[in-house]
Amino acid sequence: MDERETLSLWRPTGPGELALVEASGWTAWPPRLPDQPIFYPVLNEDYAIRIARDWNVAASGVGYVTRFEIDADFAARYPVRQVGGQTILELWVPAEELEEFNRHIVGRIEVVHEFR
Repeated sequence: MDERETLSLWRPTGPGELALVEASGWTAWPPRLPDQPIFYPVLNEDYAIRIARDWNVAASGVGYVTRFEIDADFAARYPVRQVGGQTILELWVPAEELEEFNRHIVGRIEVVHEFR
């Protein structure tokens, strides 16, 4: 049984990124595009819902909120950035470290909300 302490993270995403997560077996985030230097999951579900509902739906017709667990000790190496109000918090992972970040995901990435 896995005894590691984990941190819950959420990621608002569109259909393209979600298809790549599904192709991984729901275990990894796809590499960033050249103009995406940071992978930024968020630290609370409400913020993820707002992004998926308000931005992803407008951009692609559908927005998803995913949730996943990551090894808390590993995640502590990345800075938490407050990018708006008090609860607008993101974990900033450099794109070149995403493969290692994926290896520390505990369990599967799951879709918890869908907006159209």
